[in-house]
Amino acid sequence: MAIAERKPERLISAEEPSQTTTSETPKLHPIRRLRELWRYREILANLTRKEVKVKYTSSVLGAAWAMLNPLLFLAVFWFIFGVVLPNGLPNFPIYILSSILAWNIFNGSLTLSARSVVENANLVKKVYFPREILPLASIGASLVDFLFQAAVLGIFLAILTYNPFGLNLLLLPLAFVALLLFTAALSLFVAALNVKYRDTQHLLNLALLMWFWLTPVVYQFSAIQGRIQDSRFGQSGLYAYLILNPMATVIAGFQRAIYKVVTPIPASAGGPRVGLLDLSIGQQAELLGISCGISILLILLTWRYFFRQAGDFAEEL
Repeated sequence: MAIAERKPERLISAEEPSQTTTSETPKLHPIRRLRELWRYREILANLTRKEVKVKYTSSVLGAAWAMLNPLLFLAVFWFIFGVVLPNGLPNFPIYILSSILAWNIFNGSLTLSARSVVENANLVKKVYFPREILPLASIGASLVDFLFQAAVLGIFLAILTYNPFGLNLLLLPLAFVALLLFTAALSLFVAALNVKYRDTQHLLNLALLMWFWLTPVVYQFSAIQGRIQDSRFGQSGLYAYLILNPMATVIAGFQRAIYKVVTPIPASAGGPRVGLLDLSIGQQAELLGISCGISILLILLTWRYFFRQAGDFAEEL
């Protein structure tokens, strides 16, 4: 009996049309979609590992670059604010690193997320999985860097024998959650937008640079607080600034939780105010809670936008 000859399997090239249906249902159902994301959690973990490996491929120092990043920031801003324009802040490394840790997660996640769908075009065209996994993997890769950078902060805490423990430290988990929620909301948006408009990733770099200097990451929060409160907007203006710029609220939370000193140098009579955001821990916790609520609403909006665009990603790419 003749044995039927088996036809060789044909590999699909990146140039050929996808054999996998990539279109999504017309309407996003968040709970159902979250369950689906949970089922694909292994792919999320694998893509996160891939993002980390690609980032340090052929690198001599490897993941040590993640630790050098905050050290470089520290060196530059110590020279500016410690030598050229001295601000007199004690334990300046702790102050800077507590802010840079939060900003680097935000900056790194958005930068990677903007390119996440485009750079995984072959995967998007051939395999079905929830496309939200791509920007989420970018956030995951930034969190890996965060762990290395947190180790740098830990080293400085030990060297300077600085004790961050106290009631203030309760703000840290709340600030961290607010940071992740806001980052996730914007990551979904820029990831989808960049598929359609490739200029997004370039405009994003400019926007993040402006955002950095509009947020008290390296300069003292009291400089902004004093100017706003002394203006015609008063205390209401300060709250409006903190609500409209969630990263300012997050940075203030990280600073208060780790650096913790509100006024490290007594302000002379009529002189400039020196220190962190001068609000109580309860007031800052309230602002962080508001930031979390706004970010959740923002996630629902940007997630719907991402979901509507996801069905056409294969065609757009």
